[in-house]
Amino acid sequence: MSHSLPPLDPAAIEAAVTARAWPFEEARKVVKRAEKLGKDEVIFETGYGPSGKPHIGTFGEVLRTTMVRTAFRLLTGDTIKTRLICFSDDMDGMRKIPDNVPSREALEPFLQKPLTAVPDPWTNEYASFGDHNNAMLRRFLDTFGFDYEFASATDYYKSGKFDEMLLRTLERYDDIMGVMLPTLGTERQATYSPILPLSPISGRVLYVPMKEVNAADGTVTFEDEDGRDVTIPVTGGNVKLQWKPDFGMRWAALGVDFEMFGKDHQTNQVIYDRICAILGGTPPEHYVYELFLDEEGQKISKSKGNGITIDEWLTYASSESLALYMFQKPRTAKRLYFDVIPKAVDEYYTFAAKAQGEDAGQLLENPTFHIHSQRPPAYEMPVSFALLLNLATASNPESREVMWGYISAYAAGVTPQTHPHLDALVGYAMRYFEDFVQKSYRAPDDLERKALEDLSKVFASLPQDANGEAIQNAALDVAREIERYQDHKRLGPHGGPGVSGAFFQMLYQVLIGQERGPRFGSFAALYGVENTRKLIEKALNGELASRT
Repeated sequence: MSHSLPPLDPAAIEAAVTARAWPFEEARKVVKRAEKLGKDEVIFETGYGPSGKPHIGTFGEVLRTTMVRTAFRLLTGDTIKTRLICFSDDMDGMRKIPDNVPSREALEPFLQKPLTAVPDPWTNEYASFGDHNNAMLRRFLDTFGFDYEFASATDYYKSGKFDEMLLRTLERYDDIMGVMLPTLGTERQATYSPILPLSPISGRVLYVPMKEVNAADGTVTFEDEDGRDVTIPVTGGNVKLQWKPDFGMRWAALGVDFEMFGKDHQTNQVIYDRICAILGGTPPEHYVYELFLDEEGQKISKSKGNGITIDEWLTYASSESLALYMFQKPRTAKRLYFDVIPKAVDEYYTFAAKAQGEDAGQLLENPTFHIHSQRPPAYEMPVSFALLLNLATASNPESREVMWGYISAYAAGVTPQTHPHLDALVGYAMRYFEDFVQKSYRAPDDLERKALEDLSKVFASLPQDANGEAIQNAALDVAREIERYQDHKRLGPHGGPGVSGAFFQMLYQVLIGQERGPRFGSFAALYGVENTRKLIEKALNGELASRT
């Protein structure tokens, strides 16, 4: 998928005026801001800490910000230039040594040094640890086709791009301290400084109080690691700011108009805003998104490793399905674990198919427009991901060819060559099945055995190419005669009671080893009527339940 800036559809520009999707709601705030400030260029920003490799949250921030940027372009008809800056905090000191480096001992002398002053522990290809991870970030973003400008804190501090703001920080030092000190405990207040000098002796980032702040000379004085007082200029990369003041300073320096961040930053938002304003900037529009939870409802943590990585998601599904998951309800805490993947895959293709027949107004409410920044590609997907997973569960395929044998019999003329997207899904489904599908068959009771025997007899009378609808109706006819499965709140086609979901749940539990699945008729049509009868026979003989 590509997020380079595509030309805008005039019909979409017209429809954007009334679009209600959340990126448009956020973009309207940025439009008002641009009008109020008289801006001819709007800056969108995302931040990244290069202490580790890019992760799923990095993807989410850049993707969602890109969605707001596209909405802004539509609302303004592209008459205002836009930029997306991905800023790397690579001048931060290395607080701890990562677990994934080849030699922890080799990095110990570099603790507290800026990440761009720490050697690359993995290869000789990059000048530093920070440069290595920055390259990974750029490669990561380029893989998804994002349109962005990369910015390095080390470059901005050392090249002088932040000098004006750093000198202003000295001029307004007391005002910044007035914002920060009330947020700190008594002990921390005694040693706090918004300015972190780099030791001229060791090059480490020092968390020390300032003995003197000289705005006229543009210098600070502090006690260096050898116990002697030293005075250095704040310009030219000799200092950096603590992370909270740095947030606000960067907004002021770059003229940032929009930045989103996770809920864990929300309490600091007022601090960032006030420091930005103290330094002469206008705080940007913000969008605070909810954090992801693991399967148990706990906050996902990189150190705990209790989440799902982007590499793991892309092992089992496409980036478009992940983008859909990111688009939906950003302000709702969502569980991000492997079981959400199949639903996201099928929902993406459902939305993409729907988008093909939508007018411009409808299209702007469709998630796939925001994923692609335009109408999504047209896919023909005769089989859903959920069905493929059930097919894999029932058939235990050893190769893709086995899966395609069922698919080609089910849908004439459909091959890996004619339907490459479906072929990709087959590969994803097989990997997902192998790694995650836990089968738990149960033996049928006496009534269920009779129901399965009757079902097999009815299926025997069906043509081998019976479609899913015919198979589903045949199964419903069997269930209507069994009191356990009658739903008296619903009316059957012949005036009798309807069929409860318990019947199909029984079929999946006994035949597939799953609690539920897609429409049973669709599964049986894909698997084949005769193969489904053989599956029933195995269940009646106890061969399936014995696998559990």
